[in-house]
Amino acid sequence: MVTQARIPETGKARVVIVGGGFGGLELAKVLCPAEVQVVLIDKHNFHTFQPLLYQVSTAGLEADSIIYPFRKIFEEQKNFYFRLAEVQGVDTTNQEVETSIGLMRYDYLVIATGATTNFYGNEQIEANAIAIKSIEDAVTLRNTVLSNFEKALQLDDEEQINSLMDFVIVGGGPTGVEIAGALSELRRHVFPCDYKELDFKQMDIHLIQSGPGLLKGMSDEAGKKAQEYLETFGVNVMLNRRVVSYDGYTVTLNTGEKLITRTLIWAAGVAGAPVAGIRPESILKGGRLLVDRYNKVAGYENIFAIGDVAAMVTESDPHGHPMMAQPAIQQGKLLGKNILRMLDGKSLEAYVYSDKGSMATIGRNHAVADLRLLHKDYKTQGFFAWLIWMFIHLMSLVGFQNRLFVLLHWVRSYFSYDKGIRFILGQKKENIPVEATVDHKSIT
Repeated sequence: MVTQARIPETGKARVVIVGGGFGGLELAKVLCPAEVQVVLIDKHNFHTFQPLLYQVSTAGLEADSIIYPFRKIFEEQKNFYFRLAEVQGVDTTNQEVETSIGLMRYDYLVIATGATTNFYGNEQIEANAIAIKSIEDAVTLRNTVLSNFEKALQLDDEEQINSLMDFVIVGGGPTGVEIAGALSELRRHVFPCDYKELDFKQMDIHLIQSGPGLLKGMSDEAGKKAQEYLETFGVNVMLNRRVVSYDGYTVTLNTGEKLITRTLIWAAGVAGAPVAGIRPESILKGGRLLVDRYNKVAGYENIFAIGDVAAMVTESDPHGHPMMAQPAIQQGKLLGKNILRMLDGKSLEAYVYSDKGSMATIGRNHAVADLRLLHKDYKTQGFFAWLIWMFIHLMSLVGFQNRLFVLLHWVRSYFSYDKGIRFILGQKKENIPVEATVDHKSIT
């Protein structure tokens, strides 16, 4: 017999939010002060600031500096209830969410589950690559990178050593570019001090992008400048190529080229993460839920979707809005206001995306920024863009303590060139080496 989750009945309209990412968090902030009951369900008890995951993965920040507990965020809100649970489905007829802790009734359901890594159906790559979507992924990557060098110290075979020291990053978006830049910085300033016996001139960093340029969605100037910076830092940028297989040792590209590495970092794509029980007609290709201008899921009056999982198809955005933080934040805020309007019998306000621009950093003093201010576009690269990137990301972190810690760590790292978070704690990716069939220097 399925039990009911223990949520007190207060007589107020209950809004159940599935997912505590950017969109879910902003929605809850708007609703909590009002006379509604807000129930947030998430498989973690903390919010993760995903734009800085790459710094955790490359030993730039500790994990707890970019996460913040939900209960701490809403500790003064009497209408807020958090439940740590996995959502298994939704019964839209009986208006119940099926979770790992029981059934949960809703008056309004908001799906803010975000996105999951998209391996495009390639199970072999999924089994052997490291994704970078969660705090667990970031820590796993950090552990793997550091463990690789510890293992390399014990080997004599040059190809096996290089398989541990070389890295392949798939995906030329902001995440891939930022990881490549961070690894190149570690190669120049940090790893040679920690692992003096290893020759880091032999450490290769390959960035593979399926399209003709980096940072798709940003300006051509930003993409070209990012590529210029990376190549100056010794990153091998490979455009118009796709990875077709990876067995944990050999990377095979669609061009027939092969690379040897035990660490392939997958930053190539994402897909929506819909909830089971939503009618198939409302789910588009890529796992995103079709929503109207008010974020209502097609075919429902009291089920909404926001953020990466929502596809608001318009003439200007035929594939939905970009799967980034800003649309999620904006939709969360507006949906909160619209739900309160619905309860008051008022008309709803349609969502219009306000594009504030995009940014990416490529190591110390180097970044690219496409900004939109007062309906005008501004493009900047280099040190000034890097300062803008740092300020915006610092102020976007949840919690004063996290902002202070990150600021102090960035200042310390800037003047000392030291990345102090070089601990191997917890899980790492152990790809078992196979007999070498390819010269690891076949591509340079």
